[in-house]
Amino acid sequence: MIYQPSDDSFLLEKEVRKCAKGKSVLDIGTGSGIQARAAFESGAEKVLAVDIDPEVVESLEDEKFEVLESDLFSNVEGRFDLIVFNPPYLPSDAREDDESALVTSGGKKGNEIIVRFLSEVVDYLEEDGRILLVVSSLTPLGKINKLVKKKRVVASKKVFMEELWVWGISKT
Repeated sequence: MIYQPSDDSFLLEKEVRKCAKGKSVLDIGTGSGIQARAAFESGAEKVLAVDIDPEVVESLEDEKFEVLESDLFSNVEGRFDLIVFNPPYLPSDAREDDESALVTSGGKKGNEIIVRFLSEVVDYLEEDGRILLVVSSLTPLGKINKLVKKKRVVASKKVFMEELWVWGISKT
């Protein structure tokens, strides 16, 4: 199932367009490819879009940027100036089918995928690189905040029953 862009995607896309020019960009969990496309169109030097879903990879094979099947960083090599991630961040719901859960559920509590991402990302980020990460007010932030040393909210939006934030995270 390909995640169709929504408020979270559009909020992140605006930030990607502001800072991708001349950068090497990694779009984790690319879904529809909106972030990778925004980076490419904004003049990124290199764009790699990855997703765990082979259907997503196949749907983007005609794009002008590189697309790779990968569970987060499992098949990624190299370091990037900008790493973008709009993760699934909702808690698991037994009523949701497996295909839908792949694009919405961040784990039992909703933060497990983000925690895993943050635990691995440092190995793929250039020393002066930056991360753009979407986080929701519905996501438990305790473990996430322990892993993030330098962050600032670069964009936010209140939607129906949550607030969405795009965090700008730096390595140092």
